[in-house]
Amino acid sequence: MPRIETALTRLLGIDHPILTAPMTGSVGGVLANAVSHAGGLGIIAPGPDIEIIRREIAAAGNARIGVGFITWRLDRNPTALDAALDAGPEAIMLSFGDSTPYFRRIKAAGRKIICQVQTLAMARAAANAGADIIIAQGRDAGGHGGSLRGTLGLVPAVVDAVSPIPVVAAGGIADGRGLAAALSLGAAGVSMGTRFLATRESLWSAARKAGLVAGQADQTMQSRLFDTLSDPGWPREFPARFLRNTTSALWEGKEAELEATADAERRRYAEVPMDDLERRLTMSGEGVDLITDVPTAREVVERTVAEAIAALRGGAKLVLD
Repeated sequence: MPRIETALTRLLGIDHPILTAPMTGSVGGVLANAVSHAGGLGIIAPGPDIEIIRREIAAAGNARIGVGFITWRLDRNPTALDAALDAGPEAIMLSFGDSTPYFRRIKAAGRKIICQVQTLAMARAAANAGADIIIAQGRDAGGHGGSLRGTLGLVPAVVDAVSPIPVVAAGGIADGRGLAAALSLGAAGVSMGTRFLATRESLWSAARKAGLVAGQADQTMQSRLFDTLSDPGWPREFPARFLRNTTSALWEGKEAELEATADAERRRYAEVPMDDLERRLTMSGEGVDLITDVPTAREVVERTVAEAIAALRGGAKLVLD
């Protein structure tokens, strides 16, 4: 099939400028394998548990993959980075915290550094520290992210600030039009999260995938609400975007009250079945409107590239009088 060559594809040696967003508990070795064999780069999200790291890397088989870490969690178990590096991934991705202390170890192992940022200041710091690739994540993204900058404005600003380092756009991108738009903004590729959650190889259950297919971006909100209920270690500057449900309706606007009774509410929340979408967290970005099926990861990659090429070829025409 046709290819889109960019600085990202050349640097990583991949066919298509598409990365999976590493989402803990969602992107395992099977999904990463499928994306990489389709021409992108699958990035697993095993968390800082060494046994899970080894298991998911093994599940990726012979695929060239990346390993992503939430930096503040890695800080609690830095040896997890060594377990990942020992497997020889193509790249290590770091996000949500000061990732620069880990750069030297990653460089010494001969691996690429992918650093995800949510502000221009963070992008400049990552570039100055030696990041090979920078992902500019707008608040449109599902899951955790910054609350200040939208993808459309953040990406070209980061491109200008860190050139010639390749910049990858993230946040609200779920089809080829998003890829084409990102390329037009100067990005060298895209990172897609919510779109890959709704694939056959995702670790999510069928019920949760169906919830994404039925979801609408107008139903999403960004809040710390579910962090308070289940994962209070998350830094406050990185709220999560998710689909509204009865739990969010119960506590929206009453976050202070929730934090005051957090221990009891966490015990109740822990008893809610994972597939109870009306009460459990369903991470989702603003690109969820574009998700209407649950295809294979290969179909997502190939469809995205084909749509992007069509969009770039069929764009506005320049008329000179």
